[in-house]
Amino acid sequence: MSLNDTPRANRLHIGIFGKRNSGKSTLINAITGHNTALVSDVAGTTTDPVYKTMEICGIGPCVLIDTPGFDDEGHLGLMRVEKTRLAMEKTDIALIVCCDEDIREELYWIDLFKKRKTPFVIIINKADQIINAEYIARIFEESCKERPLIISAKNKTGIENIREEIMRKLPEDYDAASITGNLAGENDTILLVMPQDIQAPKGRLILPQVQTLRELLDKKCIVSSCTTDKLDQALANFVKPPKLIITDSQVFRIVYDKKPKESMLTSFSVLFANYKGDIHYYAESAAAIEQLTENSKVLIAEACTHAPLTEDIGREKIPHMLRKKVGEGLTVDIVSGSDFPADLSPYDLIIQCGACMFNRKYVLNRIEQAQTQKVPMTNYGVVIAYLTGILDKIEY
Repeated sequence: MSLNDTPRANRLHIGIFGKRNSGKSTLINAITGHNTALVSDVAGTTTDPVYKTMEICGIGPCVLIDTPGFDDEGHLGLMRVEKTRLAMEKTDIALIVCCDEDIREELYWIDLFKKRKTPFVIIINKADQIINAEYIARIFEESCKERPLIISAKNKTGIENIREEIMRKLPEDYDAASITGNLAGENDTILLVMPQDIQAPKGRLILPQVQTLRELLDKKCIVSSCTTDKLDQALANFVKPPKLIITDSQVFRIVYDKKPKESMLTSFSVLFANYKGDIHYYAESAAAIEQLTENSKVLIAEACTHAPLTEDIGREKIPHMLRKKVGEGLTVDIVSGSDFPADLSPYDLIIQCGACMFNRKYVLNRIEQAQTQKVPMTNYGVVIAYLTGILDKIEY
């Protein structure tokens, strides 16, 4: 997979935060070497987060997020600050940009990042214009025990130090996540069952299938694939049963009933529940289905912002399966993309998709929000496995 093909969700998300006119957009342009972000002396030029995909030497594929000033004012300003908060939820490492002595806002946001266990780098910008950069640096050191970098984004001085500091602050195991984990290794035989329905337009595979297949090839596995209607023929072609079968969750039960006893079984959605979120929490939360009644409310959260299609798994199939078990009166609300309610208390269960379009940090923040509000949260594949009676028989 080339750099340009690396999905945004698999890139390190580097968020740039600071007050209006602290030089965040200029810093983005200095790091990227392009006029990525609009720069102006007018405060509040950046009105929505700007996402720029690129590669930083030594770090690899990443996304730089240019955010509106967190000191914005007025009705529209408050809406922009909310956009900045959303960007914070997706940020793997934050760059806090400052250029004046009043650091109260910066310290407030630093505290938010600390609570989320998000690494951050403090940057004092405009060293070519301000005369008290060292004094500001000492204030930060005394307040949060962090030594800021002093740079000039406009003159492109100190930019290399930012790259080095990002590399130093990242956890050692940041890039260690694996889709298939210990389920597959070199020379293992793997069968992928991939029904090509309306959700997979002609000529394309959906992203979880592509990413899983690529990882298995990188692991030097021996991979076969088939559609559900060719499962019998595919299994007959194996000299001995495949070690692992990975299926689309929608045909979980069909594949389970036909699979060899020796073969392990999982699904793309379940694998991504572990890769992007907390599979054990999802599995525990699935038991909340037993407490649902016709008066209950369920929230289904899609990562994609696609137009609804017939036979849609989140909008059609899962609601149908739940209502078949609970009753037709069950209320099911749908949200997509980043439209996730701040108040989850009206809901008795949240069902998140595989989240292939989200980075892990954002999904874990959603899980933490649900746990804090004591609302159980699970995943598409986990729910289907539970409702078909095989959750305890699959691998994750």
